[in-house]
Amino acid sequence: MKTSYSCKRECAIYASDPDTSRGRRLGQKSKSERTVFQHDKDRIIHSTAFRRLKGKTQVFVAHEGDTYRTRLTHSLEVAQIARSIARVLGLDEDLAECLALAHDIGHPPFGHSGEEALQKVMAPYGGFDHNAQTLRIIEKLEGRYAEFDGLNLTWETLEGIAKHNGPLITKERKASGLPWAIRAIEDWQRLDLETFAGPEAQVAALADDIAYNNHDIDDGLRAGLFSVADIAVVPLVGRAFDDVRKRYPDLDEERVIHEVVRDLIGYMVADLLKESRARLQTYKPQSADEIRGLDVPVIAFSDGFREEEVHLREFLYHNMYRHYKVNRMMGQASRVVSGLFDLFVDGPNLLPTPYQKLCTGPRTAKTARVICDYIAGMTDQAAIIEHRKLFSVSGYL
Repeated sequence: MKTSYSCKRECAIYASDPDTSRGRRLGQKSKSERTVFQHDKDRIIHSTAFRRLKGKTQVFVAHEGDTYRTRLTHSLEVAQIARSIARVLGLDEDLAECLALAHDIGHPPFGHSGEEALQKVMAPYGGFDHNAQTLRIIEKLEGRYAEFDGLNLTWETLEGIAKHNGPLITKERKASGLPWAIRAIEDWQRLDLETFAGPEAQVAALADDIAYNNHDIDDGLRAGLFSVADIAVVPLVGRAFDDVRKRYPDLDEERVIHEVVRDLIGYMVADLLKESRARLQTYKPQSADEIRGLDVPVIAFSDGFREEEVHLREFLYHNMYRHYKVNRMMGQASRVVSGLFDLFVDGPNLLPTPYQKLCTGPRTAKTARVICDYIAGMTDQAAIIEHRKLFSVSGYL
């Protein structure tokens, strides 16, 4: 065990150590008592991109209701789960929380429909990927500091964001296939994209899975997209409802749903901890770098849970993400994004002045990327208002 100043407690020997961080692209001296990972977390929370998450949809467009998850509330929920898991496993809680908070800031408005629309219109210009866009934001687009563009985060945070879902370069995937935004990062090879990320990034990635699986159940039920009886056919969820009803036979349905979601989160966290401890015991890593060098992740769910999860994801795909109400809403959202892009790429003089100055004329790759950055940074409501102004005669009336 080793002592981490960030948590004033003993951390596991394989935890990422802020005192031996590989540092920042631009070296900075700090007189603060906070660790480098705490500084990273603060920079993310204070960034413009993070604040905009409050107006970006998770599944529902933000104006559809005030109780559904947005990207901001989802990120906070992921951070809470990630920090709890990191604490139990003896990892650096600040880094795990930092990665959880940052993981969605590259998402455009309107969730996956907005991303698909940007992918389509940007296909001739290098494409679009929300994970790569997150790196682009924190390395270049945030303009807050006097001495550098971006947030100048530590290597461990950048690496964790880039590789939280696993290695980006494998035998099947070559460097030439990396998203444009990653290859555009200065000296992107320094992120060791052929290895797994450190343990805290692995925790943040699975905390994301836990959060969106359970909160999509919650939001889907509250939105009336499916009923308790419908989703109870999923064995994992059906057992949870049976258990809650046995404990609380007279509880109203709204509270039953809340208890079921709590139980499912607890079940998934417990499964992750059991499997991760077993893997850590098997591989006995002596550092975070040893974890990066393994052929498999050390933070993982059991095979048994992954088999159960397949049925849940299939249910949510067919009954929520492809529900006709969601399809209608997202079809409109997609038309907003593609309509704005097509208008701006033909007439970049319609962009706000700071963005106009970055363009090089209609339909150039540089102009398209500037427009992509502009649209991707919008909240749902900002995109809707911009579209109304530009495509409706009464937009300014």
